[in-house]
Amino acid sequence: MSFSGPNFVIAIVVVMTAGWLIGNWIRAKHGYPLEDEWGGKSTRIDADADHKIMLLSNENKTLNGKIGHLEERVAVLERIVTDKAGRLSEEIEKLR
Repeated sequence: MSFSGPNFVIAIVVVMTAGWLIGNWIRAKHGYPLEDEWGGKSTRIDADADHKIMLLSNENKTLNGKIGHLEERVAVLERIVTDKAGRLSEEIEKLR
């Protein structure tokens, strides 16, 4: 094989281009920023990102409210369980 001919130079260019294309394909597949010909990076732009963030924020607020309500209920149940039976029956009688 002759290393000084134009075929060898063309083969090197083809191999390097294929490696660059495969590398960018793997990056794109896994969500990493893509690299252009001059070494610059371009990030993926998600058009629905703001909408998704808003939906997740609303869901987070709803879930935090539910957790707060459940914490209050658990506190009441713990108080009922740990109170003495006589004191609980007295409070029930006061409510009647």
